[in-house]
Amino acid sequence: MAKQSFEAALKKLEEVVEKLESGEVSLDQSLKLFEQGIGLVRQCSQRLDEVESRVQMLVSDERGERLEDFS
Repeated sequence: MAKQSFEAALKKLEEVVEKLESGEVSLDQSLKLFEQGIGLVRQCSQRLDEVESRVQMLVSDERGERLEDFS
């Protein structure tokens, strides 16, 4: 699956979910859509993890201590 922006992957995932929920696709097509959806979920999750790491790095001082707690 080609790398796409987080927003594009999320939009495509929403489309896949809509098709699956419609119940109007065959079993074989449902399986293909499910596989595609899993790939999109993994891609979105990976991008979110990357962003979270970057944010944590940006809010940490040089000793690795958090400057602010966003929890």
